[in-house]
Amino acid sequence: MKKIKIAILGLGNVGRGVWNILHTNGNEIMKRSGYEIEVAKILVRDINKDRGIVVPKELMTDDIEEILNDEDIKIVVELIGGSLEAKDYMLRSMKAKKHVVTANKFVLANWGEELFSTAENEEVMFYYEASVGGGIPIIREINESLTANKIQQITGIVNGTTNYILSKMTLEGMDFETALKEAQEKGYAEEDPTADVEGYDVVYKLAIMSSLAFGTKVHPDNIYREGIKNVTSIDIEYAKKFGYVIKLLAIGKEENNKLELRVHPTLVPATHPIANVNDSFNAIFIKGNAVGDLMLYGRGAGDLPTGSAVVGDIISILRNNENMVNFKPSKNYLGLKQIKNPEENESEFYIRLNVRDKVGVLGHIASIFGKNNVSVVSVTQDVKHEDFVSLVFTTHKSLEKNISNSIEEIKECENLNKVESILRIENFN
Repeated sequence: MKKIKIAILGLGNVGRGVWNILHTNGNEIMKRSGYEIEVAKILVRDINKDRGIVVPKELMTDDIEEILNDEDIKIVVELIGGSLEAKDYMLRSMKAKKHVVTANKFVLANWGEELFSTAENEEVMFYYEASVGGGIPIIREINESLTANKIQQITGIVNGTTNYILSKMTLEGMDFETALKEAQEKGYAEEDPTADVEGYDVVYKLAIMSSLAFGTKVHPDNIYREGIKNVTSIDIEYAKKFGYVIKLLAIGKEENNKLELRVHPTLVPATHPIANVNDSFNAIFIKGNAVGDLMLYGRGAGDLPTGSAVVGDIISILRNNENMVNFKPSKNYLGLKQIKNPEENESEFYIRLNVRDKVGVLGHIASIFGKNNVSVVSVTQDVKHEDFVSLVFTTHKSLEKNISNSIEEIKECENLNKVESILRIENFN
């Protein structure tokens, strides 16, 4: 049996998952890859820190040079997390002629082109399946199984933390703060949950998926983003009344060689499979011009699901290049495509306003929508509270620009108390 030596950078949650999988499933991995995988070094900041697993101390190092200078180490597995340091270690590993596996969505979304180019120039392999869907094999699906398709749309729940929070709010009636606190107690959310609840994590993942699916370079800064902090229990109840569930979605669409890329809380039909993805599970819905509609579902995070994707990439390297040399990766970029200005995007909308309960107010607001070419599907008036009442509008597909213009004009109405909520509706038409 041939042996291959690897190094792991970082022994956090995912690093421990990779270590456990390599030891628990070692025999199966040997049969499937043809190699015995030996972890030769593990890079950590503090060699003496208790990490809850038993790892021989001689494997631990706090010096990256020990790994870069060891010619017997052929694969470097970067699991440090989002940082410029991680990017530097990956580039230096490639230049040391080592293949690289990563789960780092932040670095890949922001500097993927540099990493791909370096891997190609150095003739090493670069794999990153775990960067998007945890245990869901979305990268492999796009790069291999769906290569006969022109992918028209990718829509996904790709953040377990926000899905857990919204599931608790929907199914158990929790408010946002209570659901967030529970997510933190269970380890789904960090002490600082900004990257998750403000949608940044999803933006990075959509940038990676869209670059591959639509064959162009997509930078996170070009993706429209809204988080879930403003979603209230009231909106969730209205969504239920209208036959919808609120989810934080990553949405990528291509039409007429233009891309529509956005991340935001969305009303999804309760009958659609993606509406029934709860807890910390993820799901990615793909529409291809040949395959039609398909959905991938599974654990999107966690030590073992993400570790599974990482080890799968290690095995892919071993299978795809037995001699471990002379491999040029394909980054699948076919050329630059225009990304639509968010004002050009079209959606159906849910809009909740708090207004003074007076004759003529509804008619006046409806006229503002009409003047701005926004077609109203329905309007619901809630129970009166003192002198004010909630008006909830749903619209046909409308340009973002027309909705924005309507809202700016409505804000000038003397009988408006507050614009409570504006959410988009995705009907998958």
